[in-house]
Amino acid sequence: MLPSSPDAPASPAARARPGLRDQLPAGDTATAIATGPEGGERGSAVVEFTFLSLLLMVPLVYLIITMGQLQGGSFAVVGAADQAAKVFVAQTDAAGGRAAAEQAVLLALADHGHSAANARVETSCAPADCLAAGSAVTVTVHLTVPLPFVPFSEVLDLNAGQLSASATQLVGRFR
Repeated sequence: MLPSSPDAPASPAARARPGLRDQLPAGDTATAIATGPEGGERGSAVVEFTFLSLLLMVPLVYLIITMGQLQGGSFAVVGAADQAAKVFVAQTDAAGGRAAAEQAVLLALADHGHSAANARVETSCAPADCLAAGSAVTVTVHLTVPLPFVPFSEVLDLNAGQLSASATQLVGRFR
C-alpha cells in the first residue's frame, strides 16, 4: 500500500471525527487526556462547590443564629426591665415590689427563651423611700447570652454577649 499524499481524500471514518491528537499542538496530549476533549476538568466542579459551600456557609449560618440570639436577648431585657418597673410601682410595699419585679423579669425572659440563671435584676429608688409619691424606681436587667450549640459554654465561659437594659417609672401621687 502506498502512503497517501496530504491532498488525497481521507477515508469516511477519518473525515467524520478527527482524533484527539489531531486537535492539539504537539506535546499537549498528556494534558488533554487529563482534562478531557473539551478542555475542562471533568467532575471536579461538584466537589469544589460542595467543599466551598460547607467552608463558607456553615460559619455564615452560625453567625446569623448568634446574631438572632443577641437580638432576641436585647428584646427580652428591654421588655423585662419595662414590665418589672411597672409592676414594682403598682405594689403596696417595697419587698413585695422587688419580688413582683423579679417574677416579671423571669416571665419576660422565659417568653423569649432565655434562662433565669443567666439574668440578674437590680432595683434602685430615688429618693430612698421606693413607694413614696413622686419617687423614681429604676429597674436594670442584665442578661448573659450564651453561644448557641456549645455544650459546655457555662464551664468554658463562652458567651455571645452581655446585655442590659434599664427602665424607670414614677410612683403615682394617687393609689
